[in-house]
Amino acid sequence: MTTSLASSRNGRLTLRLSILGGLAVCVLLGAFAGARAVGEEPAEKPKAIVLFDGKTLDGWKKTDFYGAKDVDVRVADGAIVLPLGKSMTGVTTTRTDLPKTNYELTYEAMRTEGVDFFGAATFPVGGSFLSFVNGGWGGHVTGLSSLDGADASENETTYSHAYNNKTWYRFRIRVTDQAVRCAIDDKEIIAVDVTNRHLSTRVQVRASQPLGFATWETAGAVRNIQIRPLTAAEVAAAKVVEP
Repeated sequence: MTTSLASSRNGRLTLRLSILGGLAVCVLLGAFAGARAVGEEPAEKPKAIVLFDGKTLDGWKKTDFYGAKDVDVRVADGAIVLPLGKSMTGVTTTRTDLPKTNYELTYEAMRTEGVDFFGAATFPVGGSFLSFVNGGWGGHVTGLSSLDGADASENETTYSHAYNNKTWYRFRIRVTDQAVRCAIDDKEIIAVDVTNRHLSTRVQVRASQPLGFATWETAGAVRNIQIRPLTAAEVAAAKVVEP
């Protein structure tokens, strides 16, 4: 009888210990999982699509501006060379698989001769297009053409920037359904809400659509052209809140 009672008590004690041990393991695993979730790295940015390989014009064509057939657009020293044209020189992408919204376009451009824009980027914004003009109207006006019919020298994106010849500048354009943001050498200079705005390009650069670069009575060069989708967090962060 005594032996049977002792065995019963030992059995209940072993069961309790097993239950407590199992609960402790669950708590530890839960804490570990929680700590891992808190410490997890944010999702990686989508991989950029390289639009220019630095060696050939694959994926690009000479823009059909007036007199373009006489202009020697070519690749040299890892860049697309845009010689002085009549009045414009440019290249336009031949790709049809590029994003139209929620993306970031980055590139570098340099003016080698002249005093006007040297790598104006025309790009899609949903079903419309805009141009990011760098150094227009005599060399310093930078901005977006066109918003509600007003070009870069007339709308709220007008920005004065001094560009030196034979100097590379880094440009970044971020596009969402709600906003367009532009930066020069990592300094943001434009942040505009494009909701319910009429977006268009000047007639002279329509041949640059859907994505292209152009110069005006100026020689320039473009390199390191990449585009990538934005993450959901980047799209949210790009929102422009009007004061």
